[in-house]
Amino acid sequence: MGWFWADTQSKAPVAPHPTTPGAAIPPGCPMHESGSAPAAAPAAAPQAAEPPSNCPMSKAKDSPFYAAPKSSDSQAPPAPAAPAPAPQQSTLSKLNPLNYMFSSISQERAPQQTVDLSIDRETSSIPRGDSQGNWEYPSAQQMYNAMLRKGYTDTPQDAVESMVAVHNFLNEGAWNEIIGWERTFAKGLGAGWERCRRGEENLNYQLMRDEMTGNIDQATEPRLIRFQGRPKELTPKARIFQALGWVYPTKFDSPPPFDRHDWFVQRQTPSGPKEVRYVIDYYSGDPEPNGEPVFFLDIRPALDSPTAAVERLMRWGGDVWWRASGGAVREPGQSHGH
Repeated sequence: MGWFWADTQSKAPVAPHPTTPGAAIPPGCPMHESGSAPAAAPAAAPQAAEPPSNCPMSKAKDSPFYAAPKSSDSQAPPAPAAPAPAPQQSTLSKLNPLNYMFSSISQERAPQQTVDLSIDRETSSIPRGDSQGNWEYPSAQQMYNAMLRKGYTDTPQDAVESMVAVHNFLNEGAWNEIIGWERTFAKGLGAGWERCRRGEENLNYQLMRDEMTGNIDQATEPRLIRFQGRPKELTPKARIFQALGWVYPTKFDSPPPFDRHDWFVQRQTPSGPKEVRYVIDYYSGDPEPNGEPVFFLDIRPALDSPTAAVERLMRWGGDVWWRASGGAVREPGQSHGH
């Protein structure tokens, strides 16, 4: 669900650039034969009798008795060298390293396409890690072409516009969750614990109040460096929930996530920028009574470092401690409800 593109494309349709290999190398020069006839070859000298096949005087090149065969026509011109084959471009080399997608997706109408799709692209609220503005979402035409390239040829054309809207909505929600993590822990674990120890409800209230009052340091805001979709690879947490569903189906029975992304975020810390990887699991929920789909996103820092493990433990443990110890009663002035 994270099909941003790294390169801004013009609104006019453009042909896909890296999807076709380069032109073949021109053939060798046809003027490879001598213009004059070769001189007559001298009479061939009588050849020595060849040893029997089981004789130790074999024709092996490492044998001391090996003699290179003589050419019957030493004056004949050498055969022209075959032209070098055109270099083959691997699929990996066609991918953009920032999003592991094809660097350019065509805005042109696909073959057998019967529905007109928009080529307008929406700018996201997610700043890019290279400081060149924000990431852009694909147009409906780009989304459809990308799905065809991935093999989803049965995609309903009249549903692509809605798919783009859902795609953009989920990515905006994922980024808002990541911002919450970053604003909580970017200044260190100590500052993070001061917010987490009063529970998840108070933490979210504090983050919302900072947003509404403008109490945010824009210089320390995170930026998205790159991302990667890994839909066929379950995260360890998703695997654990699937195993619990087999053991306790009444409590943990749920379908696996339908998608997974890894987002690499640039965190601005007091000691300088730091790259933090976030893992996102996308789950489908029961639809609304009116038929609208429901999605759940599980977003957390990947366990790539002890710091990431402590951050996750603080958010979970702080909420558990606040509820179990009666924090709302013990510190009523610290709860947003009072």
